[in-house]
Amino acid sequence: MTGRPSRTVADDGLAAELRGFGPLGVVALALILLTGNASVGGIPAVPIGGLLALLWSWRSRTPWRAIGYVRPRSWVAAVVLGALLGIALKLAMKVLVMPLLGAPPVNATYHFLAGNAAMLPLAVWAMLSAGFAEETVFRGFLFERLGRLFGSGRGAKVAIVLLTSSAFGLAHYADQGLAGVEQATIVGLVYGAIFASTGTLVPLMCAHAAYDLTAVALIYWNLEARVAHLVFR
Repeated sequence: MTGRPSRTVADDGLAAELRGFGPLGVVALALILLTGNASVGGIPAVPIGGLLALLWSWRSRTPWRAIGYVRPRSWVAAVVLGALLGIALKLAMKVLVMPLLGAPPVNATYHFLAGNAAMLPLAVWAMLSAGFAEETVFRGFLFERLGRLFGSGRGAKVAIVLLTSSAFGLAHYADQGLAGVEQATIVGLVYGAIFASTGTLVPLMCAHAAYDLTAVALIYWNLEARVAHLVFR
């Protein structure tokens, strides 16, 4: 009879430590941010960071709503509008923004996917899982963590959008260099601003996945250079 209450107290203590910013909370934060997506065949296909963020939310007893897991009013609208946003944003970045920043027209890191039918299923899976994992970590989880530090005022939200977008950009440096950082930072600003206004991740997950799938399609059909030169030659 006495073991059950003590176990509950211990569980409550662990949850509080995970929610806080002591040693355990900081280690959990660093682990989730640094693990990211594990690569398979040169493609980041295993969403370890996103899964750890969900584990942290469950074990710390943080409400799912606090990390953006909110049921949409309409699943169809969330999926369709999110997908359209992702496709439009990718094309705008490829045709207008990245050429203005002097980025190369071809993504050298993933150009091996051009015409590579054997790797296409894995690439598609990786893009879908990135929509879940990266939005969970860089929008949902990080917004919750930084919100506890900075508060929920307008200035705090602006700072959080800037910080999470910078972190999202830097996470792409190792495999895509400066152009990857620039692109991811800009996209992070767009998604971050939307999340700060809506507090829901589902449309952003769909937008993120559609953005990445559009990128894969351009690479697979070897259309990157042609699209990048539609306006600026």
